[in-house]
Amino acid sequence: MNDEILDNLNEQQLQAVKTTEGYVRVIAGAGSGKTKALTSRFAYIVNRLGINSSNILCVTFTNKAAQEMKKRVKAIIGDTFDVSLITTYHGFCVRFLREEINKIHYPKSFIILDVEDQKTILRDVFTELNINSKELTFKQVLRFISKSKSGSEYLNYIIENDTIKNKEEENLLEKVFQKYLEKQKRNYALDFDDLINYTIYILKNFNDVLLKWQKNLHYIQVDEAQDSSDNQFLLVEMLSRIHNNLFMVGDPDQTIYEWRGAKPEYLVDFDKLFPNCETIIMNQNYRSTPNILKLGNHIIKNNKIRVDKDMITQNPEGFEVIHFHGQNEFEETLWVSSEIKEIIKTENAKYSDITILYRANHISRNIEQSLIRENIPYTVFGGIKFFERKEIKDVLSFLRLIVFEDDISFLRMYNNPTKGLGKKFIENLNSIAQSQNLSLFKALEKNIEHKELSKKGSLEFINLVKELKEISKTKSISDLVKDILDKSGLSELYRKDGDEDRLENIKELVNSMIILENENKEIINIEEYLQEVSLFTDLDTNNDNNDKVKLMTIHISKGLEFPYVFLCGFTEGVLPSAMSIKERRKRALEEERRLTYVAITRAEKRFYMTESEGFNFTNGLNKYPSRFLFEISDEFYIRKGELSQEIIDEAKLQLKRNDIENTEVFNIGDLVFHDIWKKGIVKEVDIDKNEYLIDFFETGKEKPIDFSFRFLKKFVDEEVLTDEMIIEKKQSDDDWEIYMQSLNNPVQENELEKNISSQKIIKNDEQINVVENNLVFESENLKDAIFEQKQKDFDKQIENLEIDLKDDKKNSNVKNEEKKWWNFWN
Repeated sequence: MNDEILDNLNEQQLQAVKTTEGYVRVIAGAGSGKTKALTSRFAYIVNRLGINSSNILCVTFTNKAAQEMKKRVKAIIGDTFDVSLITTYHGFCVRFLREEINKIHYPKSFIILDVEDQKTILRDVFTELNINSKELTFKQVLRFISKSKSGSEYLNYIIENDTIKNKEEENLLEKVFQKYLEKQKRNYALDFDDLINYTIYILKNFNDVLLKWQKNLHYIQVDEAQDSSDNQFLLVEMLSRIHNNLFMVGDPDQTIYEWRGAKPEYLVDFDKLFPNCETIIMNQNYRSTPNILKLGNHIIKNNKIRVDKDMITQNPEGFEVIHFHGQNEFEETLWVSSEIKEIIKTENAKYSDITILYRANHISRNIEQSLIRENIPYTVFGGIKFFERKEIKDVLSFLRLIVFEDDISFLRMYNNPTKGLGKKFIENLNSIAQSQNLSLFKALEKNIEHKELSKKGSLEFINLVKELKEISKTKSISDLVKDILDKSGLSELYRKDGDEDRLENIKELVNSMIILENENKEIINIEEYLQEVSLFTDLDTNNDNNDKVKLMTIHISKGLEFPYVFLCGFTEGVLPSAMSIKERRKRALEEERRLTYVAITRAEKRFYMTESEGFNFTNGLNKYPSRFLFEISDEFYIRKGELSQEIIDEAKLQLKRNDIENTEVFNIGDLVFHDIWKKGIVKEVDIDKNEYLIDFFETGKEKPIDFSFRFLKKFVDEEVLTDEMIIEKKQSDDDWEIYMQSLNNPVQENELEKNISSQKIIKNDEQINVVENNLVFESENLKDAIFEQKQKDFDKQIENLEIDLKDDKKNSNVKNEEKKWWNFWN
């Protein structure tokens, strides 16, 4: 008898599916059938164990992946089961907050901000603070906001109504951030960083909520676990503490998002965090040829942060991997175009079977020019995303204004299409709204007779919103959108604009709403629709049926596969990125190597690497092949194009020069020796600037010394120290001791139950061993990681917290209290 769940699974997949209890780590290599194992496991738990599907949480990172999983699970278990908890992290947090956000006195109809909404707020802030783009850019501010929200300190202001402490030298970025938070708070608006931060805040501070969700979620599955951030991993770990069923699947070799918070260590060291966990290696590749896999296996072995594995396949040997070296960019891209034509001719392939990958978007310019010259059709992925398009944002903003009357939507739409309401009008309205503590819409409605506000356009706008509010009570959301377009004048505006794509995109939006209405067979709640649609900023509307060559960055290609892949611009300074290496050093180098590995493992039949000579404007040097090319043995590829020994020697010499840097790591309190300034002591370690602040004894001055400076050495001969130096060293040692004692668990599970935790930290030059309630954690990089996250808190020197615990063993949160592993990465 056929078993549609377990049939066609290999030995490792079968083991992953049937291992349902406890902590499970699955290292699933590229093309190993990870999604099949995940969905089969979900179906197995429902159909074979009898668990209600609403008690299983399965989180992944993209809406596309979540939708694909839902589709596959339904195909196995049927349409009658609730699979709404197959979702993204953001999707789960939105669902959680809809139920629980009232705990912090927020309405359940909170607003979710996407990047365009954030920019709308920033425009308002820039106007208030009289800031222009020469002083700050939106990109700089958005990066600062995201970085500031990596911790939870800001929640004290936005949730607990604490005042923001003004620093003596508060910079412009901090002023903008404070204003941004004020406007968020006023509109009950959450950006993407807030979604998980608010969720964790509520779970930490409301024990009844934590217990409710822990009891409900019997099984938790995490897809792409290598990309989990501190908060994401903390969230699933907290939720799994009662039933202790946490299933993590991913591939550390494909971690390409460290720059935005991913921590591959959570998967790599999972067996240390949970010593009784089971590890399953899925290394059977179903995608690529052996020649392609050999190349990938060979290059990724140079990384340190990984779980060792070799991908294998039963596919035929296939074509050899090709490296092409061009004398210039024109020759490189012309060769790519010629090879594409040859593939079409000899392989009976379609243009859509072929994909060109690159590390940076600017690489595509020369490629596109060559494809145009050779009459090869192509499409570029990763342009303006569907829900970020102006016409879509306009419609959604009007919908949101009808429901929420929020300031963000008002600012976008009050003069769109133009109504003659200029800068002076909005300044006056803003002033009145703040003085009366009203939203902009309510302030206009209440003060419409005011001389500065009583304009024809403003009165028409108020009446339009009121009319549409009444319409929304009786019409479906798709019909409401049609009325918005007609009555607001947006349809006419887009027609006059002459861009037919805008009207087509509007039609696509309305069609998607109609499909959703038909699927649900009931009227869609507009509030919930707006919250859900805010998460779909990564929707890709490119039509797969178009027979065109695909161009995209390696990041966009993650999770996809293509018959024929060209990796272009395989040049030092581009891949690996010179900027990334400058900012994050060896961590960045490993991630850039993973990017190369991801590019290689997208290919099914053929893989090409191309680069060329010339001048590299990225690093201001002559162009040389990527250092990763020299890590690959010649036996794994064949070369086309003339690459002279002179260029090879020059490239290796340049790499040698770049790699001459100090590999020794110093910590606060370390005594060091500098050839010029002699002896000193490390006072600060600034991870963001990649520098130490060192107090040199002879000069009496503090100097910022770059991490890479190779003429800085540690010395420990205390006999040569003066009395003053000995006192300063003792003070730093005391500071270190206080600091280490202050590393308390950031997650106090509840106020009713706390556990006495003994922590012994042994410090030496090579590693830190932490022994905590018999859980031993060892890592060569541990010491660096602690400083990386905790350095900014050093001066606080928080008093060591003595934790008293009521002995109530009924609450399961105590079970894993000893696993305070997140101390070591935070």
